[in-house]
Amino acid sequence: MASTVASNAAASSAPDTVLVVDFGAQYAQLIARRVREARVFSEIVPSTMPVAEMLAKKPKAIILSGGPSSVYAEQAPTLDRALFEAGVPVFGMCYGFQLMAQLLGGTVDNSGAREYGRTELHVGRAGSTLFEGTPTEQQVWMSHGDACSAAPEGFAVTASTDVVPVAAFENDEKKLYGVQYHPEVLHSTHGQQVLEHFLYRGAGIEPSWTTGSIVEEQVAAIRDRVGDKRAICGLSGGVDSAVAAALVQKAVGSQLTCVYVDHGLMRKGETEQVEKDFVAATGVQLKVVDAEERFLAALAGVSDPEQKRKIIGREFIRVFEQAQAELVAEAGEEGAEVAFLVQGTLYPDVVESGGGTGTANIKSHHNVGGLPEDLEFELVEPLRQLFKDEVRMVGQELGLPEEIVQRQPFPGPGLGIRIIGEVTRDRLDLLREADAIAREELTAAGLDRDIWQCPVVLLADVRSVGVQGDGRTYGHPIVLRPVSSEDAMTADWSRLPYDVLAKISTRITNEVADVNRVAVDITSKPPGTIEWE
Repeated sequence: MASTVASNAAASSAPDTVLVVDFGAQYAQLIARRVREARVFSEIVPSTMPVAEMLAKKPKAIILSGGPSSVYAEQAPTLDRALFEAGVPVFGMCYGFQLMAQLLGGTVDNSGAREYGRTELHVGRAGSTLFEGTPTEQQVWMSHGDACSAAPEGFAVTASTDVVPVAAFENDEKKLYGVQYHPEVLHSTHGQQVLEHFLYRGAGIEPSWTTGSIVEEQVAAIRDRVGDKRAICGLSGGVDSAVAAALVQKAVGSQLTCVYVDHGLMRKGETEQVEKDFVAATGVQLKVVDAEERFLAALAGVSDPEQKRKIIGREFIRVFEQAQAELVAEAGEEGAEVAFLVQGTLYPDVVESGGGTGTANIKSHHNVGGLPEDLEFELVEPLRQLFKDEVRMVGQELGLPEEIVQRQPFPGPGLGIRIIGEVTRDRLDLLREADAIAREELTAAGLDRDIWQCPVVLLADVRSVGVQGDGRTYGHPIVLRPVSSEDAMTADWSRLPYDVLAKISTRITNEVADVNRVAVDITSKPPGTIEWE
């Protein structure tokens, strides 16, 4: 597979960089995000990276993430203790805390002293570097089986729980700090404050990194990578591809051509929105490819969601290759080579496709798991290390209009993965109408900013009995999936007003043929995902 330009391409030269060492934590990227929210640049590195390479990046501080392992397990990830003697401030969280304690001579017990979820933390030194200004009793989020019972020599114990005697420790002289819990998650009520205390007080970092920094670093990295060659971007109309395209255009200007593939899987009115709004906002060169028949033919008879995703990803690339050939032909012999494909891949896409350190493959993403092995382009993925809210901020920094920046997420495979069953033209038309009604009513109720996303799902392979027009019907159910989230890594179902739900249901069952039932999905993520497929 071709190499990529990721969002940390220029990070090694960025000032005041914090390295997040990933031990296979579910929330390693969330730690990095919280550091960025504190206006400090962060970069994730794997725990397998030699310490000498970490230090060569000249980090201002290093954070050790949590992880699923026990420090006593065979082949558990570890570190060279030279890291703690290098003079760089270090903050251990959960597994990182336990590993620090063990490597520096403390005691970590595999005694079955488990704590999971919300836990009351007792702060013993309220004026300490980490806990200054926070309550002596505060709620934190625990997830551990081992426990530290004795801190290393030279460390002051600053907090405990009813189960764990050493839940936090500090060594101000060596600038080494640690907590047993997860300060990066919102359930730890003062977690961000504790993290910022480490960054500002423990490590002495000045908060100066902004979304403008992301733009500057990415533009420099993209210019360096693309050079005088040309790039194409798969523009879907969503915020991810729009921001990725705007970044690359800022870097290389007319060397970028956006390709919008009208694959017939978009929602009502979206093709027109792409052709009008994005081009008007950016002035980018746009090539529209009508590929509806091609995609529908490739998806005929296919019901398996993973297979659908891979087919859609494959056909996208083949269409891009065709567009590349046409662009080269149009440019003539003197034209620059079209060598790069720009994609709006985000970090949650990478994680759920098994791309994070120690993470499982939840589902393939069309940008990550669905690309052909014989891809002819090199990938440029300037948003690969960002969360959705960060992408929106970058879009605002680039001057994109609110209609694009605040658009609710929509998957690249489009309505193809919101039809449970085979994708056909009739089913797409049915789902388009139901989706349009839901979006109209949510907008009319002023709820667009209150929910993260509201997928509308057609259970095409399911029928249910109904009564319409005093007669028996046997129609399809439609499922509404309104969710609230910050970053798509976790989500909760949105408590929409009953009158809004009732209006959506009434309109769909009255106005959309072959639909006689509307349901609402009230599952959180986890255990569910936001999309059904």
